[in-house]
Amino acid sequence: MTDKDDFAQFIDKLLQKNCSFALWSLPQSTEIHALITNKEDLIYPEQFNKLNGQQGFVFAPFRVDSNNPLVLLKPGIYATGIDNILSINLKNFPQAPAGDKRYKTPNIISKSEYFNDIDETVDEIINTKLAKVIVSRIIPKQRNTESLGELYQQLFKQTPNAFVYLINLPKAGLWMGATPEILLQSEGEQMQTVSLAGTQSRRADSDYSWRTKEIEEQAFVSRYMLDIFYRYKIYPYSTQGPESLESGKVAHLKTSFFFSANKIADKLGEFVSELHPTPAVCGLPKLTADEFISKIEKHNRRYYSGYLGPWKLEDSVKLFANLRCMEILPEEYLLYAGGGITARSEAATEWEETNNKAQTLLSAIEAIQNK
Repeated sequence: MTDKDDFAQFIDKLLQKNCSFALWSLPQSTEIHALITNKEDLIYPEQFNKLNGQQGFVFAPFRVDSNNPLVLLKPGIYATGIDNILSINLKNFPQAPAGDKRYKTPNIISKSEYFNDIDETVDEIINTKLAKVIVSRIIPKQRNTESLGELYQQLFKQTPNAFVYLINLPKAGLWMGATPEILLQSEGEQMQTVSLAGTQSRRADSDYSWRTKEIEEQAFVSRYMLDIFYRYKIYPYSTQGPESLESGKVAHLKTSFFFSANKIADKLGEFVSELHPTPAVCGLPKLTADEFISKIEKHNRRYYSGYLGPWKLEDSVKLFANLRCMEILPEEYLLYAGGGITARSEAATEWEETNNKAQTLLSAIEAIQNK
């Protein structure tokens, strides 16, 4: 038996015991991190800005409410590297109850319903002050008897440019994903945030050309970032991009912004609260877009397009927008995918974009199911 087999079995045992945990790896890193905690070490801040002074791993929804709380896993057992993770004695963790959560599949819309939603959204943008809005849908996939430990490792293997994670929490559920989008991360004395928008299928030659619609979509996000910088008096700052970023089966336009961590050292929680949701997951103007999303989408986003990652763990912040993600139910996977709708959007193209984004997870599932 290999370390790979041992690690898959370790993950499956974690899930069998229904432990509260987070597994993750950072982009371009082969090192996996694990944080396993007891129920009493889970806290539920009422607002994003309540994270000031906290430490651990954060899992945040798109909107905080009683059914979708902001969760912080405080450092219980924290290990880095597969060998160290495998040395954790799971006998020290009691079997957690399954709970009384009723698993109910949310509204899965048809292709024609989605086309109608996109046409309605484009009309709204043309006739109002709404400039851009993200419209998402859920793509269901049957779950068989495959090992989720093997599935996590497959996703980790095939998406090296992403933040790959598996999370199990009492009030949030079981989630897995591979997101390419940095919300906010620190490197020593420097902070980085990213404007990521625009999507096309990945090319074998990595030679990308971008349409006006995609360039405009990404520019919306960049201008939003600069508005926040102005409000928080963040200057000087430096930029890198726009450039193409490949992740999974797709590529995006990306601009990185770098600034001194001291600028927000005493108001980190407030800054994240202001940053989220960005136009890349919500739209512009933000409040108008958020209100429109609540009307046009037939499902609750839950933790899709929220954010997650280490929070002041080892004195650093590594937060990522929760994209390319799925909620795992007993009998099916619910894959969430969305696209940025502007006045130039076409329903058929947007439908295909959501399918392409879902391929990151679908290809991993099918690889394990077809073994």
